Amino acid sequence: MRRLLAALALLLAVTPAPTFSQVGDEILPPPFVETFLDLPDDAVQAAKSGKRLLLYFGQQGCPYCKELMSTSFTQKEITDKLAKHFVAIGFDLFGAREVGWFDGKARSEKELAKLLTVQFTPTVLLLDEKGGIIARINGYYPPHRFSAALDYSVQRLEKKLAFADHMRAVPQTGASATLNQQVFFMKPPHDLRRKPGGKPLAVLFESKHCAPCDELHKEGFKREATQAALGKFDVARFGIAARDALTTPQGKATTAEAWARELKIAYTPSVVFFDDRGKEVFRLEAYLRPFHFASSFEYVGSGAYRKEPEFQRFLQHKAEAIRERGGKLELWK
Repeated sequence: MRRLLAALALLLAVTPAPTFSQVGDEILPPPFVETFLDLPDDAVQAAKSGKRLLLYFGQQGCPYCKELMSTSFTQKEITDKLAKHFVAIGFDLFGAREVGWFDGKARSEKELAKLLTVQFTPTVLLLDEKGGIIARINGYYPPHRFSAALDYSVQRLEKKLAFADHMRAVPQTGASATLNQQVFFMKPPHDLRRKPGGKPLAVLFESKHCAPCDELHKEGFKREATQAALGKFDVARFGIAARDALTTPQGKATTAEAWARELKIAYTPSVVFFDDRGKEVFRLEAYLRPFHFASSFEYVGSGAYRKEPEFQRFLQHKAEAIRERGGKLELWK
């Protein structure tokens, strides 16, 4: 028995950790580390150095992942912050590697993504020492906002304020000082209650000095596919800090600011979708280019979300159908 244990110990000593240096078609930069994907053990080891886990989910052909890697993950301030305060681990949204989670169960990457309701790529989850998710960074954040999001964990702010409140204080730069208008926005008074069999509701939350908000109006709303999809919705827009009076889809009288806090809106622009009974069924909390933005309205407006709970798989099927028809697929333009 002693010889067997000695041989096993030697084998473990000389067997290197698996190499997980790539997610989809993106090579992960040096701040990311290689582990055996036993996350409870990773968290313990990280805590010994005063660090926490950062989980990154990407996928093959994701333009937002590529943009995040080529912007935020190439800036020394951010990579230094990651190396000093985090153990960063990458996952494939549809991957098959086995991952140990904090409930003691092992799951594939894609099963873990489903458990954690990862709907967008990239998605970055910031964990505390016990594996609790303290912040969720959905989609692409420009460098200054991504760095500020990391600070929420670095400064241990989760017991002081909500992540949404922390991000609300991060200034937007190089953008309009006023909110953009669209003719299809609902006019006040904003009674957002739904009627069974009626239109679903899309609620857009924006802020001033928000460059992605400006881009959404200049490009996203102007595309033909978006215009066609919008016809199936009532669309309401609110400033994230506005005090506009409204009645929620559930019939509650409140203000836009209070409702945004209740919904934990942490990013602008965000879109929250409600069905004809006033139930939230999907939301966008990420930087999206026109193809994905229009597709989100199609996803809800067509009712596809009822049969396909994973938005990314809906996008895959749509992209395949476009290619089969001989169409040109532009994910980033």
